[in-house]
Amino acid sequence: MQPNPILKKFGFSDNDRLVIIHTDDIGMCQASVQAFSDLWDFGTISSGAVMMPCPWAPAAAEYCRLHPGVDMGVHATLNSEWDTYRWGPLSTRDPGSGMLDSEGFFHKNTPAVQENADPDSVLVELMLQVQRALEWGIDVTHLDTHMGTVMHPQFAPAYFQTGFSNKIPVMIPRGDAAHFESMGVETNDATGFADIVAMLEEQGIPLIDHISFMPLDQPEDQVEHAKKLLGNLPAGVTHFILHPSIDSPEIRAMADDWQSRVANYKAFMSHEVKEFIKISGLQLIGYRTLRELL
Repeated sequence: MQPNPILKKFGFSDNDRLVIIHTDDIGMCQASVQAFSDLWDFGTISSGAVMMPCPWAPAAAEYCRLHPGVDMGVHATLNSEWDTYRWGPLSTRDPGSGMLDSEGFFHKNTPAVQENADPDSVLVELMLQVQRALEWGIDVTHLDTHMGTVMHPQFAPAYFQTGFSNKIPVMIPRGDAAHFESMGVETNDATGFADIVAMLEEQGIPLIDHISFMPLDQPEDQVEHAKKLLGNLPAGVTHFILHPSIDSPEIRAMADDWQSRVANYKAFMSHEVKEFIKISGLQLIGYRTLRELL
């Protein structure tokens, strides 16, 4: 594809590397809210996204109200993946919506949502998640997706409509059909996503180029993982994901990958990673900057 037009709009060259260091799952638990606060103050992250159906979303909103310049989006949530720590839709308790499992929560995994959820109900839920965030005082900078669940042909229209209606960027990478196939999207669907991306770009909607992420299955040596991943980022705009949590009894009890989440946090609270970002030539931006282009 041609270089991302965002680069020129921001005064960068086609070879410059812009990165949004993004924290997912904020509000899922108390440990995620504290981790975001610490990392934002430390200066190694540039954005995050809150899971509005989760129990600690009110605490995340309170933090945003007290820190109005923070870059916080909405993490479009249609799954409740843990065994003993669950949440459900904001918009309905109706089994007919297809969004509820047999226990009355969101489905645990992505295929179950995509096989059962009614697209119209998904639109209502996503709109309410953003509306609730705004009502609670979050200056929503963007919309992205929890577990990629909403990135499915039957839900994508709801995802994009929610962003357009609220005048916020929606996280989706630029790319042709081959690029989406390389991400695991089936051929027919990949062509559809490529067409959507082309249409969005024609309309001047700001898009990212790449998605990268810190591992959640390798708690060891995460400082080195971070330096390697960040150092190898290509030209363009990358959405770089971590899932940071402070260590707490709550995160240990709920998440089987808690060690990696704590390691994500510790790596990006390290002066070594902070200095690496400073000297790497990366340009750190947030979604607030992209929202301004709208």
